[in-house]
Amino acid sequence: MFIGTEALASGAVTRHELARWHRRIYPDVYCAKRTELSLKDRIYGAWLWSGRRAVVAGLSAAAMQGAPWIDDDIPIELIWNNSHAPEGLVVRNDTLAADEVERFGRLPVTTCARTAFDLGRRLQRDAAVARLDALMWARRFAVGDVHALAARYPRARGLKALRMAMPLVDGGAASPRETWLRLLLTDNGYDNLITQIPIFDRHGLIGVADMGWPELKIAVEYDGDYHRTDRRRYVMDQRKLRRLEALGWIVIRVIAEDDVADVLARVDRARKLRHTELTQGVSRTFAA
Repeated sequence: MFIGTEALASGAVTRHELARWHRRIYPDVYCAKRTELSLKDRIYGAWLWSGRRAVVAGLSAAAMQGAPWIDDDIPIELIWNNSHAPEGLVVRNDTLAADEVERFGRLPVTTCARTAFDLGRRLQRDAAVARLDALMWARRFAVGDVHALAARYPRARGLKALRMAMPLVDGGAASPRETWLRLLLTDNGYDNLITQIPIFDRHGLIGVADMGWPELKIAVEYDGDYHRTDRRRYVMDQRKLRRLEALGWIVIRVIAEDDVADVLARVDRARKLRHTELTQGVSRTFAA
């Protein structure tokens, strides 16, 4: 990946070699013709297009920071003063302070807090929470630092959306669908939900439940496609399920095809059963 005019000026390539063996991915930015570009390649190329002056931001920054579930073909987001971005780039002329930028090698990238600040402002609530969960999963950031940025930029667009999303962020979501499931439950009044619950028996750790209420011994598990396609993972999950049930846990398994009303009904039945058992247990204690 290189800037064409620089390579020509230094003699690294001739015009003939540039045209024959390389392809242009952005204005004046080239790579070898047969190169299959990754997302990080495209991010680096976009930065070169800016003359090495832009700062990588948004989902592109989240990808650099290790956040999963980001497609390779997303538009590359940059913060820079340029209103003529080529196709595939989104350039914003935002204000950035020095403490809102970190470096990944040569690349300047918004810090996790600033990345979260931007994502939370620009996406709808559920999408924002899913992206912020993924970022928190990859690299822990302080929610207070994000609120400090909101105070620093009180006239920034989307602060209302940011304030709605931030209290819902949880670094325990291992996939966007787990975030979806968690929000479904909390939106319907099932609060005090704990994510990534380690469960032990007398032999040690059985496994980690996606979410649930450990005080009630209720676990809610989202089964994604990898549960079906990865035989080893499937076998491990089945063994975990049996051991959990042997310990008296109720395990509610959710798949993408499940009806939302059915999921909520199963959770409601499990919680009512546990509350009834607890009430009866207290009553028997007092009777004794």
